Amino acid sequence: MADQHTPDQQALDEVVRFTSDLIRIDTTNRGGGDCRERPAAEYAAALLAEAGLEPTLLERTEGRTNVVARLEGTDPSADALLVHGHLDVVPAQAEDWSVHPFSGEVRDGVVWGRGAVDMKNMDAMILSVVRHWARTGVRPRRDLVIAFTADEEASAEDGSGFLADKHPGLFEGCTEGISESGAFTFHDGTGREIYPVAAGERGTGWLKLTAHGRAGHGSKVNRANAVTRLAAAIARIGAHEWPVRLTPTVGAALTELAALYGVEPDLDDVDTLLAKIGPAAALVEATVRNSANPTMLDAGYKINVIPGEAVAHVDGRFLPGTEDEFRATLDQLTGPDVDWEFQHREVALTAPVDSPTFAGMRAAVAEFAPGGHVVPYCMSGGTDAKQFSRLGITGYGFAPLKLPAGFDYQALFHGVDERVPVEALHFGVRVLDRFLRTA
Repeated sequence: MADQHTPDQQALDEVVRFTSDLIRIDTTNRGGGDCRERPAAEYAAALLAEAGLEPTLLERTEGRTNVVARLEGTDPSADALLVHGHLDVVPAQAEDWSVHPFSGEVRDGVVWGRGAVDMKNMDAMILSVVRHWARTGVRPRRDLVIAFTADEEASAEDGSGFLADKHPGLFEGCTEGISESGAFTFHDGTGREIYPVAAGERGTGWLKLTAHGRAGHGSKVNRANAVTRLAAAIARIGAHEWPVRLTPTVGAALTELAALYGVEPDLDDVDTLLAKIGPAAALVEATVRNSANPTMLDAGYKINVIPGEAVAHVDGRFLPGTEDEFRATLDQLTGPDVDWEFQHREVALTAPVDSPTFAGMRAAVAEFAPGGHVVPYCMSGGTDAKQFSRLGITGYGFAPLKLPAGFDYQALFHGVDERVPVEALHFGVRVLDRFLRTA
């Protein structure tokens, strides 16, 4: 049973209102620098100030605003914990949606709009918990540094990267952090509820490939056609079978899932093991290997002119400890006629799954979802935890949501009709409150 400090009805009402309000503030980040997070940052800062905190607003670029505040804990000898969420969202085409993506509409117990799961819901949970504590006199054991960031959906140069590089003092004492993409309900179709908590991320390797050749007339034989050279390299990359590379986090995930399904945890035959754990394989199958997916092509300007250059872009991701192998493989796949470079690169992360913090997250979920099974997992993509790792902060993904069967949480990230159930937000506030008070 939850204790007397469990968030009250006001906190539960506020998390819904805050989620809806934040969605209505359009913070679309198209990656070209035109995003303006400042209205959302000012909204969050005002709510923190009402709770007695002293938020600081920081910008590298005008309008690209970050918010940082510190809440002192009861144990000054304890390491601080970073609790962070981003304020920007990816674009949404209104004509594709059932409701307007920036309406924040609450319909039939569900909050609709861009950012409902990525990640204005978590921002709202953090605000709701902090304000509940202010009303009831609760203080956490550890100092909490609360950060709402800009630019996570692009390079993070105006957000967490800027904060880590230019304002490290704001994060003094922080050794661990929590943010998005963890502790959500995964239904396996057999009645089991699994709650994956992120303890790692693949590294980001966004690549630009450039093929050079001999320009000429389209009617002539050309053995140095840049388009042909690029196409061959892209085909090799797209067809490449990356080998299995198990990290400690993914190994732990597979071991726990094998135990849950009563199968032998044979980590020497991962593909067979994935088949044995059925739908739950979706939690780990993208993170047992590196990957490189061609995504963009650009070449030529006229149909009868062979261009002297052709360019492609590839979304590459690499596991902790495999970046050298990733680079060497790309050298081999691109071949002698195609150059490649990182257009954007960020480190891979891993976090211990036997830490007191992970145990605390597991216990907090178990209190409010006693029939659930918490397992570690590695994110296939990346978060602001990459930038904050520069400060020695170990990152976890912990944004708790209890979701109904059939609710495809992962598909709604950057998807159409993004939405979150009100009851999921209530669960998140309760679990986040329990964890942060006792962490």
